[in-house]
Amino acid sequence: MTTFPYAKSLLALALAGALSIGLGTAQANQQPSSAISLLTQAQGLPAEFRDHFFDVPLAVRVDLDGRFMAEAMLVLSRDEKVQLLEYTDTHESEVSAQVLQQWLATLNEPQPLGDCTKKCANGLLALHYSLANSQLSILTQAAERDASLARFHALPEQGSHGVLLRNQLNLSGGERDVHGTYTLEGVGSVGQWTTTARGQVDRSSGTGGQMQRYRVSDLHADRLVDDRFYRLGYFAPSAQGLTRQPNTLGSRPEGIVGFMFGSNDSLVINDGQASTTPIYVTPNRPATVEVYRDGSLIYTQAVQPGLQTLDTRSLPGGIYEVEVRLIEDGEITSRSEEFVYKPRNWSNPDQRWRYNAYLGQSQDLLSNWQDDRAKSLGAGVMANYLLHPRAVLGLSTERVNDAMQYGTSLDWDIKDNVKLYGNLHHTENQGNGYDLQSIYAHKGGSVVLSHSRSWIETTTGNSVDRLNSRAKREVRETQQNSLSLQQRLDDKNSANLRVNHSTGANSGVGVDLSWVRRGMVMGSDATWRFSVFDRPGSASSGGARNRGVDVSLTMSLGSDGSRAYGSLGSRTGRDGSREHNASLSYQQQLDHGVLRSVTGTLNADSFGVGVGSSAELQGRAMSGSAHLQTSSFNNELSGGLNLQSTVGIGGGAVAMTGDTGLMQSAMVVDVESDFTDLEMQAYDQQGLASTLKPGRNLVPVSAYKSGNLQFDFNGDAAPAAVIQPASASYHLNKGGVAYQKVRIMRTVTVIGRLLDKSGEPLRGAMVINHASRSVSEADGFFSVEMSESTPTLEVRHKGGQQCFLRLDKDRYEREHDVLLVGDQTCTPERLAAAEPAKAPSAKRG
Repeated sequence: MTTFPYAKSLLALALAGALSIGLGTAQANQQPSSAISLLTQAQGLPAEFRDHFFDVPLAVRVDLDGRFMAEAMLVLSRDEKVQLLEYTDTHESEVSAQVLQQWLATLNEPQPLGDCTKKCANGLLALHYSLANSQLSILTQAAERDASLARFHALPEQGSHGVLLRNQLNLSGGERDVHGTYTLEGVGSVGQWTTTARGQVDRSSGTGGQMQRYRVSDLHADRLVDDRFYRLGYFAPSAQGLTRQPNTLGSRPEGIVGFMFGSNDSLVINDGQASTTPIYVTPNRPATVEVYRDGSLIYTQAVQPGLQTLDTRSLPGGIYEVEVRLIEDGEITSRSEEFVYKPRNWSNPDQRWRYNAYLGQSQDLLSNWQDDRAKSLGAGVMANYLLHPRAVLGLSTERVNDAMQYGTSLDWDIKDNVKLYGNLHHTENQGNGYDLQSIYAHKGGSVVLSHSRSWIETTTGNSVDRLNSRAKREVRETQQNSLSLQQRLDDKNSANLRVNHSTGANSGVGVDLSWVRRGMVMGSDATWRFSVFDRPGSASSGGARNRGVDVSLTMSLGSDGSRAYGSLGSRTGRDGSREHNASLSYQQQLDHGVLRSVTGTLNADSFGVGVGSSAELQGRAMSGSAHLQTSSFNNELSGGLNLQSTVGIGGGAVAMTGDTGLMQSAMVVDVESDFTDLEMQAYDQQGLASTLKPGRNLVPVSAYKSGNLQFDFNGDAAPAAVIQPASASYHLNKGGVAYQKVRIMRTVTVIGRLLDKSGEPLRGAMVINHASRSVSEADGFFSVEMSESTPTLEVRHKGGQQCFLRLDKDRYEREHDVLLVGDQTCTPERLAAAEPAKAPSAKRG
C-alpha cells in the first residue's frame, strides 16, 4: 500500500466510472454536460466509493477547447473545486509545451468548476469534470478561433531587451607573414526594434605590402511588421532571406547610409548547414586553406595532400563569392574564386514574390579602407519569384559606382533527384557572364556538372589615350568546367571521379580518380583509399603537370574516439621531378579542460620531414580550432587559429559561451546545484539543445516565436533529485536576452501516513516541500519527494495550514533513496515546529 499510494484511488475511480456510465449518459442527453455539477454526478456512486473520489489524487484526461492536452493527476473537492497536480503523459498532446506549462501554473491552486467569474487567467471561460469519461475540460475564449488563420507569429507585446555580442578571431600565417581578422558584432533588442552594429580589424597582404585596416560595416536598426522588414541606418545592402541572388561581375556596395525594406524572413540567422555546392581543393603538399570574403579572412583550415572538400558549415548563410587561397610551405600556390551556396527552402505558392529594395548614398564610416569611389547614389532591387514549387526565378537591378548591373537566375528542382542552377549577368563597362550547374542524385551516388563562362572587358593604353578616347577595349574570355561522379559500388566499396577544365591563369585539364573501401583491420573499423591524379601545374610542382598516386588507411582505435591515418604516394615535386611521400597521423578525443581533440602529423618526402599538430577547442567561454606545421622543404613554421565566443547581456545578468551556433536570442540560466559535477540539458521546443553546468550558462533560444525551455538530466540514469523549475517560458525578439534561475535539489522520497489529533487518517491534505508536493490518500498515506538539505514538510488541509513536520532522517528507516517515516500526527500545535516551506513551482510531468 505504501509503495503504490495511488492504487486505491485508481481502482475506485475505475469502478465508479463503470457504475456511472449510464447516469452520465442519461444526464448528457438531458442537458449540456457543462451544466451538470460535480456533486450531481457523484450522487449515483455507492457511499464507499465517494471516499475514493473526493480529496484524493485522480488519474484523468485533460482537454483544452476540444483538443487533447495531457494525461494528468488532479484533486477534486466537495466544494466543487479542482486542483491540477502534475502531468503524467504529454507525448500525444495537441498543444505546445508553453501552453501546457501555463495551465499547470494556473490550475496548481484550487479553481472552482463551472463558469469562470473572477481571476480568469489565460482567457478561461469554464471548467468541467466528467465522471463518466474521467475527463477535465477547459474552455477558453480561443475555442471558436481557427489557429490556422494566423499568418504571422505574434511578437512580444512589450517588446524585449538585451544584447548579444559575437566575437570572432581568425589568424593564419608563418614566419614571414601573419594576417587575420577580428570581428565584433552586436545584436540588441530595444522594444520592438532590433539594432545591429558590426565592425572589424584586419591585417592582410596586398599589392602594396601589408595592410592594417579597420572599418564599421553595419550600424542600423530593423523592425518587423507582419511579412515585411524595415531597415534604417548604415549597412551593406546584401540579399536578406532570398533563395537566390543573381551573381554579377560588378562589386557590391561596401556601405550606404539609407533605408532598406523587404520580406521579413530575411532576418532569419543561418542554422549552420553546409554549402549545397562543395568547395574542392587539391593541395600537392601539407597545406593551409584560407577563405576570404570581401578581402577579409573568415575561415582557415589545415589540409593534407589530395582532393578534398572544405568544411563550410561554419561559414555564414546566403549565396556569395569567396576567394580560396592554398598555402603550401608558407607560399600561396593557388587562388580560386568559389561560391558558397546556402539558401533557405521555399515552396509556398501563396507567396510568390520575395524581394529586397534599398536606396541611399555610398559612405565609408569609421574606416581607413581608402576607398577612392565617389559618394554616389546606391540603389537596387533584388527579387525572387516562385514560378513553380520546384522553380525559383531570381532578378536583380542595381546601381553601384555610377554603373548599372543586371542579373537573373533560375533554381529548378526538375525532379526530387535532379536539380538545375543557372545564372546570367551583365555589368556596364565590365562585361557579361553566365554559369550553369546540374545535380543528379541516384540510388548509388550522384553526378554534378558545372560550366561557367565570362567575357571581361579591359581597357588598354595610357591615361592620355583614355582622356582622348583613343584607348582600346579588349574582351578576355575565361571559362571553367567540371564533372564530379560519386558511385557506391556495394556496401563496402565506392568510387569518385572529378574532371575539371579551366582557362586563364591555371588553364588545363585535371583528373582525380579514387576508390574507397570500408572494412576491418586488426579488429578495428578501417577505410582504405586508393587514388590517382593528373592536375595542371602550379608553383608547388615547378610548373609541370602534377601526376601521382596515393594509398591511405584510416583506422578507428577503440571506443574513445582515437584514430590513426597513414599514407604512401608519389607526386611531382617542387622542381618538377618525381617525389615520393609518406605521412602518419594520430587523433585522440579528449575531455580535459577546453581540449576536445588533438592530432599529431608526420610528413616525409624527398626534401625531408615535416611535423604538424592541430586541436579542437571547446570551453564554456570560447571555442575554436588551431593548427601548426613545419615545412619539409624549408622548415618554415606556419599555422592558423579560429576562435569564437558569444556574450549575452540581459535580465540583469551577463554570461559568455563558446557554443559555435549563431544565436538569434538567448537566456541566461544560473544553475544552483547540490551536485558539484552534475550536467543538465536544456531543450528548446524549436529543436535547440544545450548542456548546462553548475554556475552561469548562456542558452540559445528561438527569436520571435514564444517558446518553452525544458530542463532535464543528462542520460537515462537520473539521480535522486528534482529541478526547480523544470521549464522556463520566453518570448523574445531577435537580440533579446532573458534570465532564469534553476535549482537542482538532492531528494529523498518520503512515504508515511498522516493522522489527525484523534488518530484518524487525514485525507486530502496537501503535503508540500521545497522539492515537490503531493496529496494524502483516503487512508492518510502519502508519498512526496523531499529536499535532503531541507527535511521539512508543510501540511495544508481544507485551505489552511495544518502543521509542519520536521523529519530527522537518522530516526527513520531508509532504503536507498526512500525514507519510511510511518505515522505522523498532524495538529495545529506543530505549526511552530518549523519555518514554512515554500511551495515549489509548477512542474511539468
